[in-house]
Amino acid sequence: QVHLMESGGGSVQAGGSLRLSCAPLPSAHIPFNNCRAWFRQVPGKEREGVAAIYRNGGGTYYRDSVKGRFTISQDNVNNTWYLQMNDLKPEDTAMYFCAISAFSCGLPRIEYNYWGQGTQVTVSS
Repeated sequence: QVHLMESGGGSVQAGGSLRLSCAPLPSAHIPFNNCRAWFRQVPGKEREGVAAIYRNGGGTYYRDSVKGRFTISQDNVNNTWYLQMNDLKPEDTAMYFCAISAFSCGLPRIEYNYWGQGTQVTVSS
């Protein structure tokens, strides 16, 4: 069920920074891996795409509200990807999930089929 594992969440004050990490579980079998991404979700809301990156370095995507503050990156040698979050705002508070898309790349949730269990990010004012 759970193929990926996030880490790095926590509680910070507005303006602070966090760095999230994601990697497949050792037992995960992912035959196709074209895109890595980060999503977030708050209660009562749809899970929304935050950032995505082509595994082969083909490009990145960001939702408008995080542009200039968040950066997605990856380390293909270690099969790990990251979300560096700077200048965090209370509205960034959410459960953050990492994900893999076998083929497509972008922010729509429907494109992703491998997920982590989530890591909580809480930003206080």
